[in-house]
Amino acid sequence: MALREARPFLLGTAAFLGVSLWMGWMPGTLLGSLLLIGLLLFFRDPERTPPANPLALLSPADGKVICVDEAEDPSFGLGKLRRVGIFLSVLDVHVNRSPYAGTIEKTHYSAGEFLDARHLEVDIRNENQTWLLRTAKGPLLVRQIAGLIARRIVGWKKTGDAVSAGERIGMIRFGSRTDLYFPGSCTPQVQVGQRVVGGQTILALWPA
Repeated sequence: MALREARPFLLGTAAFLGVSLWMGWMPGTLLGSLLLIGLLLFFRDPERTPPANPLALLSPADGKVICVDEAEDPSFGLGKLRRVGIFLSVLDVHVNRSPYAGTIEKTHYSAGEFLDARHLEVDIRNENQTWLLRTAKGPLLVRQIAGLIARRIVGWKKTGDAVSAGERIGMIRFGSRTDLYFPGSCTPQVQVGQRVVGGQTILALWPA
């Protein structure tokens, strides 16, 4: 599905590269080749095998943990929840995944700015989309936040869809942030600065 999102960029870059080759324009050929390789790397979508732990809340994204704290539910009025925020650089896989098995109960989109995804107020000022995932153990929120370069949030699932742990739900183009909100009864398993892998790294554990 990630390559489907890449199609207009790939076609445009391939056309530019083809014209550069036809004209014998070496700078354009080099630039087009680099852009094509970069796009293929950015839109890569590797298969992931979730850990066999029924209590595990999985990372919804690849990247670096930039906060492990508490914050108010930004969209659905669930009150204060625990939160793990993940920064995705342009080098990270940008496919977002479900942290746990459940049903997508609601989604909420908010237009906004495009501050750098590491900005202190990015979670309240930037364009974002929040997913409310209803699970057998409690509600979870996955929040996709656009960044300075990311200018499109893409959702592949819709309200009412059932998802499994680690299943692809969408992506953000070209640098961004993804937050996971979960109940206070869960125990975080990561710390700030840690690298995480979407659909594999355990961010928190439900109580036994």
